Amino acid sequence: MQTSIQDFYRATPWGQEAEHILRNCVHCGFCTATCPTYQLLGDELDGPRGRIYLIKRMLEGGTVSGTTRVHLDRCLTCRACETTCPSGVEYGRLIDIGRELVEPLAPRTRSQRLSRRLLRLILPWPRRLAALTALGRMMRPLMPASLRDKLPRPDASSRDWPDARNGRRRVLVATGCAQKALRPATNAALARLLDRLGIDAVDAPDQGCCGALSQHLAAGDEAAAFARRNIAAWWPAIEAGAEAILVAASGCGVMVKDYAHLLRDDPVYRERAEQVSNLTRDPVEYFADQELAGLRIDIAGVGKIAFHAPCTLQHGQKLSGQVEALLRSLGFELTVVADAHLCCGSAGTYSVTQPEIATQLRDRKLANLLQAGPRRIVTANIGCQLHLESGAGQRVWHWLELLDECGLSL
Repeated sequence: MQTSIQDFYRATPWGQEAEHILRNCVHCGFCTATCPTYQLLGDELDGPRGRIYLIKRMLEGGTVSGTTRVHLDRCLTCRACETTCPSGVEYGRLIDIGRELVEPLAPRTRSQRLSRRLLRLILPWPRRLAALTALGRMMRPLMPASLRDKLPRPDASSRDWPDARNGRRRVLVATGCAQKALRPATNAALARLLDRLGIDAVDAPDQGCCGALSQHLAAGDEAAAFARRNIAAWWPAIEAGAEAILVAASGCGVMVKDYAHLLRDDPVYRERAEQVSNLTRDPVEYFADQELAGLRIDIAGVGKIAFHAPCTLQHGQKLSGQVEALLRSLGFELTVVADAHLCCGSAGTYSVTQPEIATQLRDRKLANLLQAGPRRIVTANIGCQLHLESGAGQRVWHWLELLDECGLSL
Protein backbone atom coordinates (compact mmCIF):
# COMPACT_ATOMS: atom_id res chain seq x y z
CA MET A 1 0.00 0.00 0.00
CA GLN A 2 1.30 3.46 -0.92
CA THR A 3 1.41 5.96 1.95
CA SER A 4 1.94 9.71 2.40
CA ILE A 5 2.45 9.91 6.15
CA GLN A 6 2.78 13.45 7.50
CA ASP A 7 6.33 14.41 8.43
CA PHE A 8 5.26 15.05 12.02
CA TYR A 9 4.22 11.42 12.42
CA ARG A 10 7.05 9.97 10.34
CA ALA A 11 9.54 11.53 12.75
CA THR A 12 8.19 9.41 15.65
CA PRO A 13 9.04 5.74 16.31
CA TRP A 14 5.38 4.72 16.34
CA GLY A 15 4.72 6.68 13.15
CA GLN A 16 7.55 4.83 11.43
CA GLU A 17 6.19 1.53 12.73
CA ALA A 18 2.69 2.37 11.50
CA GLU A 19 4.00 3.27 8.05
CA HIS A 20 5.89 -0.02 7.83
CA ILE A 21 2.77 -1.97 8.79
CA LEU A 22 0.57 -0.06 6.36
CA ARG A 23 2.95 -0.66 3.47
CA ASN A 24 2.73 -4.41 4.07
CA CYS A 25 -1.04 -4.36 3.54
CA VAL A 26 -2.13 -5.16 -0.03
CA HIS A 27 -5.84 -4.57 0.68
CA CYS A 28 -6.71 -8.11 -0.45
CA GLY A 29 -9.65 -8.42 1.95
CA PHE A 30 -8.86 -11.93 3.22
CA CYS A 31 -9.05 -10.48 6.74
CA THR A 32 -12.73 -9.61 6.42
CA ALA A 33 -13.62 -13.31 6.22
CA THR A 34 -12.46 -13.92 9.79
CA CYS A 35 -13.37 -10.59 11.43
CA PRO A 36 -16.19 -11.06 13.97
CA THR A 37 -17.42 -7.47 13.83
CA TYR A 38 -17.47 -7.38 10.03
CA GLN A 39 -19.43 -10.64 9.98
CA LEU A 40 -21.88 -9.26 12.52
CA LEU A 41 -22.30 -5.69 11.24
CA GLY A 42 -21.47 -6.02 7.53
CA ASP A 43 -19.77 -2.61 7.43
CA GLU A 44 -16.40 -2.33 5.65
CA LEU A 45 -15.26 0.16 8.30
CA ASP A 46 -15.98 -2.43 11.00
CA GLY A 47 -13.47 -4.81 9.47
CA PRO A 48 -9.64 -4.75 9.47
CA ARG A 49 -9.32 -3.41 5.93
CA GLY A 50 -11.62 -0.48 6.67
CA ARG A 51 -9.95 0.32 9.98
CA ILE A 52 -6.55 0.23 8.30
CA TYR A 53 -7.86 2.80 5.82
CA LEU A 54 -9.10 5.02 8.69
CA ILE A 55 -5.73 4.88 10.45
CA LYS A 56 -3.90 5.60 7.19
CA ARG A 57 -6.12 8.62 6.61
CA MET A 58 -5.38 9.95 10.10
CA LEU A 59 -1.63 9.59 9.61
CA GLU A 60 -1.88 11.37 6.26
CA GLY A 61 -3.70 14.33 7.80
CA GLY A 62 -7.22 13.47 6.64
CA THR A 63 -10.47 14.29 8.40
CA VAL A 64 -10.98 12.54 11.75
CA SER A 65 -14.29 12.44 13.60
CA GLY A 66 -16.14 10.64 16.35
CA THR A 67 -17.26 8.13 13.73
CA THR A 68 -13.60 7.23 13.13
CA ARG A 69 -13.18 6.55 16.82
CA VAL A 70 -16.36 4.45 16.98
CA HIS A 71 -15.12 2.09 14.27
CA LEU A 72 -11.73 1.70 15.99
CA ASP A 73 -13.46 1.15 19.35
CA ARG A 74 -15.52 -1.67 17.87
CA CYS A 75 -12.40 -3.69 17.05
CA LEU A 76 -12.03 -6.62 19.46
CA THR A 77 -8.25 -6.82 18.91
CA CYS A 78 -8.85 -10.55 18.50
CA ARG A 79 -6.18 -10.63 15.77
CA ALA A 80 -7.95 -13.33 13.79
CA CYS A 81 -7.16 -11.14 10.79
CA GLU A 82 -3.43 -11.61 11.45
CA THR A 83 -3.83 -15.39 11.26
CA THR A 84 -5.60 -15.01 7.91
CA CYS A 85 -3.41 -12.27 6.41
CA PRO A 86 -1.08 -13.56 3.65
CA SER A 87 1.13 -10.45 3.92
CA GLY A 88 1.98 -10.63 7.63
CA VAL A 89 0.33 -7.31 8.54
CA GLU A 90 0.79 -6.68 12.28
CA TYR A 91 -2.71 -5.35 12.70
CA GLY A 92 -2.75 -5.65 16.51
CA ARG A 93 0.07 -3.13 16.83
CA LEU A 94 -1.45 -0.85 14.21
CA ILE A 95 -4.84 -0.69 15.96
CA ASP A 96 -3.13 0.25 19.26
CA ILE A 97 -1.33 3.10 17.47
CA GLY A 98 -4.57 4.19 15.82
CA ARG A 99 -6.46 4.28 19.10
CA GLU A 100 -3.87 6.47 20.79
CA LEU A 101 -3.79 8.73 17.75
CA VAL A 102 -7.55 9.24 17.58
CA GLU A 103 -8.03 10.22 21.24
CA PRO A 104 -6.83 13.85 20.96
CA LEU A 105 -8.15 14.26 17.40
CA ALA A 106 -11.71 13.18 18.25
CA PRO A 107 -12.18 13.79 22.00
CA ARG A 108 -14.70 11.72 23.91
CA THR A 109 -17.57 13.04 25.95
CA ARG A 110 -16.97 13.64 29.63
CA SER A 111 -18.99 10.56 30.62
CA GLN A 112 -17.04 8.36 28.20
CA ARG A 113 -13.73 9.61 29.58
CA LEU A 114 -14.93 9.02 33.13
CA SER A 115 -16.12 5.46 32.48
CA ARG A 116 -12.85 4.49 30.79
CA ARG A 117 -10.88 6.11 33.58
CA LEU A 118 -12.85 4.11 36.16
CA LEU A 119 -12.06 0.89 34.32
CA ARG A 120 -8.36 1.74 34.52
CA LEU A 121 -8.63 2.68 38.21
CA ILE A 122 -10.39 -0.55 39.24
CA LEU A 123 -9.77 -3.55 37.00
CA PRO A 124 -5.93 -3.62 37.07
CA TRP A 125 -5.86 -3.45 40.88
CA PRO A 126 -6.80 -6.79 42.54
CA ARG A 127 -7.76 -5.39 45.95
CA ARG A 128 -10.02 -2.73 44.48
CA LEU A 129 -11.59 -5.21 42.09
CA ALA A 130 -12.14 -7.82 44.80
CA ALA A 131 -13.71 -5.24 47.14
CA LEU A 132 -16.05 -3.94 44.44
CA THR A 133 -17.04 -7.49 43.47
CA ALA A 134 -17.80 -8.36 47.10
CA LEU A 135 -19.98 -5.26 47.36
CA GLY A 136 -21.75 -6.25 44.16
CA ARG A 137 -22.56 -9.68 45.53
CA MET A 138 -24.08 -8.09 48.63
CA MET A 139 -26.26 -5.88 46.40
CA ARG A 140 -27.09 -8.68 43.93
CA PRO A 141 -30.81 -8.97 44.85
CA LEU A 142 -31.30 -5.29 44.02
CA MET A 143 -29.54 -5.39 40.66
CA PRO A 144 -31.25 -5.60 37.26
CA ALA A 145 -30.78 -8.96 35.53
CA SER A 146 -28.34 -7.48 33.00
CA LEU A 147 -25.93 -6.54 35.81
CA ARG A 148 -26.50 -9.69 37.88
CA ASP A 149 -25.43 -11.84 34.94
CA LYS A 150 -22.12 -9.98 34.68
CA LEU A 151 -21.26 -10.44 38.36
CA PRO A 152 -18.55 -13.12 38.64
CA ARG A 153 -19.45 -16.30 40.48
CA PRO A 154 -17.67 -16.89 43.81
CA ASP A 155 -14.56 -19.04 43.45
CA ALA A 156 -14.80 -21.81 46.04
CA SER A 157 -11.92 -23.90 44.71
CA SER A 158 -8.69 -24.34 46.64
CA ARG A 159 -6.33 -21.39 46.65
CA ASP A 160 -3.50 -23.19 48.45
CA TRP A 161 -0.02 -23.06 46.95
CA PRO A 162 2.38 -25.85 47.94
CA ASP A 163 5.48 -24.87 49.88
CA ALA A 164 8.72 -24.50 47.95
CA ARG A 165 11.41 -27.14 48.49
CA ASN A 166 15.16 -26.69 48.38
CA GLY A 167 17.11 -27.85 45.38
CA ARG A 168 14.25 -28.02 42.91
CA ARG A 169 13.70 -26.24 39.59
CA ARG A 170 11.77 -22.99 39.86
CA VAL A 171 9.47 -20.96 37.64
CA LEU A 172 7.79 -17.61 38.19
CA VAL A 173 4.00 -17.49 37.98
CA ALA A 174 2.51 -14.18 36.77
CA THR A 175 -0.58 -13.88 38.95
CA GLY A 176 -2.12 -10.90 37.13
CA CYS A 177 -4.98 -8.70 38.34
CA ALA A 178 -8.48 -9.94 37.42
CA GLN A 179 -7.42 -13.57 37.72
CA LYS A 180 -5.78 -12.95 41.08
CA ALA A 181 -8.90 -11.19 42.39
CA LEU A 182 -11.67 -13.30 40.84
CA ARG A 183 -10.18 -16.73 40.03
CA PRO A 184 -7.17 -17.23 42.34
CA ALA A 185 -7.78 -20.98 42.12
CA THR A 186 -6.34 -21.00 38.60
CA ASN A 187 -2.85 -19.89 39.65
CA ALA A 188 -3.04 -22.18 42.69
CA ALA A 189 -3.94 -25.11 40.41
CA LEU A 190 -0.90 -24.32 38.24
CA ALA A 191 1.33 -24.22 41.33
CA ARG A 192 0.05 -27.62 42.48
CA LEU A 193 0.51 -29.17 39.03
CA LEU A 194 4.09 -27.89 38.93
CA ASP A 195 4.72 -29.24 42.43
CA ARG A 196 3.64 -32.72 41.30
CA LEU A 197 6.17 -32.43 38.46
CA GLY A 198 8.92 -31.54 40.93
CA ILE A 199 8.99 -27.81 40.12
CA ASP A 200 8.50 -24.90 42.52
CA ALA A 201 6.13 -22.06 41.58
CA VAL A 202 7.36 -18.64 42.71
CA ASP A 203 4.95 -15.76 43.38
CA ALA A 204 6.60 -12.33 43.30
CA PRO A 205 4.67 -10.24 45.89
CA ASP A 206 5.03 -6.87 44.15
CA GLN A 207 3.87 -7.99 40.70
CA GLY A 208 0.55 -6.79 39.27
CA CYS A 209 -1.42 -6.10 36.11
CA CYS A 210 0.38 -6.94 32.87
CA GLY A 211 -0.72 -3.64 31.31
CA ALA A 212 -2.92 -5.03 28.54
CA LEU A 213 -6.04 -3.26 29.74
CA SER A 214 -4.30 0.12 29.64
CA GLN A 215 -2.71 -0.64 26.28
CA HIS A 216 -6.06 -1.36 24.64
CA LEU A 217 -7.69 1.69 26.25
CA ALA A 218 -5.16 3.98 24.55
CA ALA A 219 -3.08 4.51 27.69
CA GLY A 220 0.29 3.35 26.41
CA ASP A 221 2.40 5.15 29.01
CA GLU A 222 0.40 3.51 31.78
CA ALA A 223 0.84 0.10 30.17
CA ALA A 224 4.61 0.66 30.04
CA ALA A 225 4.59 1.60 33.75
CA PHE A 226 2.86 -1.69 34.61
CA ALA A 227 5.45 -3.55 32.54
CA ARG A 228 8.34 -1.88 34.39
CA ARG A 229 6.74 -2.70 37.74
CA ASN A 230 6.48 -6.38 36.85
CA ILE A 231 9.99 -6.60 35.50
CA ALA A 232 11.32 -5.08 38.72
CA ALA A 233 9.24 -7.51 40.79
CA TRP A 234 10.33 -10.57 38.80
CA TRP A 235 13.99 -9.71 38.38
CA PRO A 236 15.30 -11.09 41.71
CA ALA A 237 13.74 -14.49 40.94
CA ILE A 238 15.11 -14.39 37.40
CA GLU A 239 18.60 -13.66 38.71
CA ALA A 240 18.15 -16.51 41.20
CA GLY A 241 17.59 -18.94 38.34
CA ALA A 242 13.87 -19.08 37.53
CA GLU A 243 13.76 -20.92 34.23
CA ALA A 244 10.50 -19.46 32.91
CA ILE A 245 7.66 -17.03 33.58
CA LEU A 246 4.35 -18.87 33.27
CA VAL A 247 1.20 -16.88 32.52
CA ALA A 248 -2.02 -18.84 32.92
CA ALA A 249 -4.21 -16.08 31.44
CA SER A 250 -3.52 -16.18 27.72
CA GLY A 251 -4.46 -12.50 27.32
CA CYS A 252 -1.78 -11.51 29.81
CA GLY A 253 0.66 -13.89 28.15
CA VAL A 254 0.39 -12.02 24.86
CA MET A 255 1.15 -8.75 26.63
CA VAL A 256 4.13 -10.01 28.65
CA LYS A 257 5.64 -11.62 25.56
CA ASP A 258 5.43 -8.17 23.97
CA TYR A 259 7.32 -6.34 26.74
CA ALA A 260 10.47 -6.31 24.60
CA HIS A 261 8.61 -4.35 21.92
CA LEU A 262 6.76 -2.13 24.39
CA LEU A 263 9.99 -1.03 26.12
CA ARG A 264 12.29 -1.17 23.09
CA ASP A 265 13.19 2.52 23.46
CA ASP A 266 13.65 2.45 27.25
CA PRO A 267 17.42 2.59 27.95
CA VAL A 268 16.94 1.29 31.52
CA TYR A 269 14.49 -1.57 30.94
CA ARG A 270 15.09 -2.52 27.31
CA GLU A 271 17.46 -5.46 27.91
CA ARG A 272 15.55 -6.78 30.91
CA ALA A 273 12.27 -6.53 29.00
CA GLU A 274 13.76 -8.60 26.19
CA GLN A 275 14.87 -11.28 28.65
CA VAL A 276 11.44 -11.32 30.30
CA SER A 277 9.72 -11.73 26.93
CA ASN A 278 12.07 -14.58 26.05
CA LEU A 279 11.34 -16.34 29.35
CA THR A 280 7.56 -16.01 29.14
CA ARG A 281 5.56 -19.15 28.34
CA ASP A 282 1.96 -20.17 28.32
CA PRO A 283 1.63 -23.23 30.57
CA VAL A 284 0.80 -25.43 27.58
CA GLU A 285 4.12 -24.47 25.98
CA TYR A 286 6.00 -25.22 29.18
CA PHE A 287 4.29 -28.58 29.72
CA ALA A 288 5.06 -29.52 26.12
CA ASP A 289 8.77 -29.22 26.98
CA GLN A 290 8.47 -31.50 30.02
CA GLU A 291 8.57 -35.29 30.11
CA LEU A 292 4.88 -36.09 30.58
CA ALA A 293 4.98 -39.76 29.64
CA GLY A 294 3.68 -41.97 32.43
CA LEU A 295 1.66 -39.27 34.20
CA ARG A 296 -1.28 -40.45 36.28
CA ILE A 297 -4.71 -38.85 35.86
CA ASP A 298 -8.27 -39.83 36.77
CA ILE A 299 -10.78 -38.55 34.21
CA ALA A 300 -13.64 -40.83 35.24
CA GLY A 301 -16.92 -38.96 35.24
CA VAL A 302 -15.57 -35.89 33.46
CA GLY A 303 -17.41 -36.61 30.24
CA LYS A 304 -17.19 -34.66 27.02
CA ILE A 305 -15.43 -31.28 27.09
CA ALA A 306 -15.99 -28.26 24.86
CA PHE A 307 -12.80 -26.21 24.70
CA HIS A 308 -13.00 -22.52 23.85
CA ALA A 309 -9.67 -21.40 22.43
CA PRO A 310 -9.19 -17.73 23.37
CA CYS A 311 -8.14 -15.40 20.58
CA THR A 312 -5.09 -14.45 22.62
CA LEU A 313 -3.99 -18.09 22.63
CA GLN A 314 -4.62 -19.01 19.00
CA HIS A 315 -4.11 -15.68 17.20
CA GLY A 316 -2.01 -13.67 19.68
CA GLN A 317 0.42 -16.38 20.85
CA LYS A 318 0.02 -18.62 17.77
CA LEU A 319 -0.66 -21.69 19.94
CA SER A 320 -3.75 -22.88 18.12
CA GLY A 321 -4.68 -26.49 18.92
CA GLN A 322 -2.01 -27.07 21.55
CA VAL A 323 -4.24 -27.21 24.64
CA GLU A 324 -6.69 -29.42 22.77
CA ALA A 325 -3.87 -31.77 21.75
CA LEU A 326 -2.59 -31.98 25.33
CA LEU A 327 -6.05 -32.74 26.72
CA ARG A 328 -6.66 -35.43 24.11
CA SER A 329 -3.27 -36.99 24.84
CA LEU A 330 -4.32 -37.33 28.48
CA GLY A 331 -7.53 -39.12 27.51
CA PHE A 332 -10.14 -36.36 27.58
CA GLU A 333 -12.91 -36.44 24.98
CA LEU A 334 -13.25 -33.07 23.24
CA THR A 335 -16.20 -32.01 21.11
CA VAL A 336 -15.87 -30.36 17.72
CA VAL A 337 -16.70 -26.64 18.07
CA ALA A 338 -17.95 -24.77 15.01
CA ASP A 339 -16.25 -21.45 14.17
CA ALA A 340 -13.66 -22.06 16.89
CA HIS A 341 -11.47 -19.32 15.41
CA LEU A 342 -13.99 -16.57 16.20
CA CYS A 343 -13.96 -14.35 19.30
CA CYS A 344 -16.39 -14.89 22.20
CA GLY A 345 -16.77 -11.12 22.67
CA SER A 346 -14.90 -10.77 25.96
CA ALA A 347 -11.77 -9.02 24.64
CA GLY A 348 -10.62 -7.39 27.88
CA THR A 349 -12.97 -4.50 28.63
CA TYR A 350 -14.91 -4.93 25.37
CA SER A 351 -17.83 -6.65 27.11
CA VAL A 352 -18.19 -3.47 29.21
CA THR A 353 -17.55 -0.83 26.54
CA GLN A 354 -19.42 -2.61 23.70
CA PRO A 355 -22.04 -4.73 25.53
CA GLU A 356 -24.45 -5.28 22.62
CA ILE A 357 -21.84 -6.66 20.22
CA ALA A 358 -20.13 -8.60 23.02
CA THR A 359 -23.40 -10.28 24.02
CA GLN A 360 -24.22 -11.28 20.44
CA LEU A 361 -20.77 -12.82 20.01
CA ARG A 362 -21.00 -14.56 23.39
CA ASP A 363 -24.37 -16.11 22.63
CA ARG A 364 -23.17 -17.30 19.22
CA LYS A 365 -20.07 -18.81 20.82
CA LEU A 366 -22.06 -20.54 23.57
CA ALA A 367 -24.45 -22.05 21.01
CA ASN A 368 -21.47 -23.58 19.22
CA LEU A 369 -19.82 -24.76 22.43
CA LEU A 370 -23.00 -26.40 23.75
CA GLN A 371 -24.14 -27.91 20.47
CA ALA A 372 -22.64 -31.35 21.14
CA GLY A 373 -23.87 -31.50 24.74
CA PRO A 374 -20.57 -31.33 26.68
CA ARG A 375 -20.44 -31.87 30.43
CA ARG A 376 -18.02 -28.95 30.84
CA ILE A 377 -16.86 -25.84 29.02
CA VAL A 378 -13.12 -25.25 29.37
CA THR A 379 -10.98 -22.29 28.31
CA ALA A 380 -7.55 -20.68 28.88
CA ASN A 381 -8.23 -17.03 29.72
CA ILE A 382 -9.91 -15.33 32.67
CA GLY A 383 -11.78 -12.81 30.52
CA CYS A 384 -13.33 -15.48 28.30
CA GLN A 385 -14.08 -17.57 31.37
CA LEU A 386 -16.10 -14.86 33.10
CA HIS A 387 -17.78 -13.64 29.91
CA LEU A 388 -18.95 -17.12 28.91
CA GLU A 389 -20.13 -17.85 32.45
CA SER A 390 -22.34 -14.74 32.34
CA GLY A 391 -24.44 -16.38 29.64
CA ALA A 392 -23.92 -20.09 30.20
CA GLY A 393 -25.57 -20.38 33.60
CA GLN A 394 -22.83 -22.80 34.64
CA ARG A 395 -19.21 -22.78 35.71
CA VAL A 396 -16.60 -22.42 32.99
CA TRP A 397 -13.29 -24.07 33.83
CA HIS A 398 -9.71 -23.12 33.12
CA TRP A 399 -7.96 -26.18 31.71
CA LEU A 400 -5.39 -26.02 34.51
CA GLU A 401 -8.16 -26.33 37.10
CA LEU A 402 -9.46 -29.37 35.23
CA LEU A 403 -6.07 -31.12 35.28
CA ASP A 404 -5.62 -30.27 38.96
CA GLU A 405 -9.05 -31.64 39.86
CA CYS A 406 -8.32 -34.86 37.97
CA GLY A 407 -5.12 -35.30 39.97
CA LEU A 408 -2.54 -35.04 37.18
CA SER A 409 0.74 -36.21 38.74
CA LEU A 410 3.86 -38.26 38.20
